[in-house]
Amino acid sequence: MHAILSHPALVDCRRLFLRDYEIYINIGVHDFEKKAEQRVILNVDLYIPLAMNTPTQDQLDEVVDYDFMRETIKARASQGHIHLQETFCDDIVTAMLLHPKVLAARVSTAKPDVYPDCHSVGVEVFRIKTS
Repeated sequence: MHAILSHPALVDCRRLFLRDYEIYINIGVHDFEKKAEQRVILNVDLYIPLAMNTPTQDQLDEVVDYDFMRETIKARASQGHIHLQETFCDDIVTAMLLHPKVLAARVSTAKPDVYPDCHSVGVEVFRIKTS
């Protein structure tokens, strides 16, 4: 994570984040996973150039609204069963980068109820828009 923050493209960015967002979705490749929703924890970081995300009038439309992250995740989760966390994570990061103000995004997903002997299993992806 620290290496990401030192990327030259992110020098003049503000980082917005959504931490430990818990949802229940249909995800998994095993038969037992296809019968019920599973708990998934998401974390999202959005990197937005300060020039596009520094309010001068203290108005919401001058920045990226946090609801964008939550609503984007909900929309993808509602599209039906997902086999892999990798697919879900990739879909979310791609959707985050569709926002015109977002330069880069980091998304992680974790399934905390898979194994009794560890906190969670998950995946993380980071992408920067190419010009």
